[in-house]
Amino acid sequence: MNGLSDVRLTLHSQELVAGQEKGLRSGDLRNAPADLSRWGLFWHRLHTRKALLDLSTEQLRDIGLSREQARAEGLKPFWRL
Repeated sequence: MNGLSDVRLTLHSQELVAGQEKGLRSGDLRNAPADLSRWGLFWHRLHTRKALLDLSTEQLRDIGLSREQARAEGLKPFWRL
């Protein structure tokens, strides 16, 4: 691993610990329904990310995202946060 990867892993582990101390799950941080199974959460992410790609410029402005931000989020694989 290079130094940047080590830093990312360290920061990510610190975020996970902080979330556990606050009693948060990663799904809670993304506004997904709390009663979803793992596959349900994946399905939710897949469809909401695809929906971002179809929003108009006015709709994106309403939710506070630029076209580039929506595209970056919309093209993420469903298993990534």
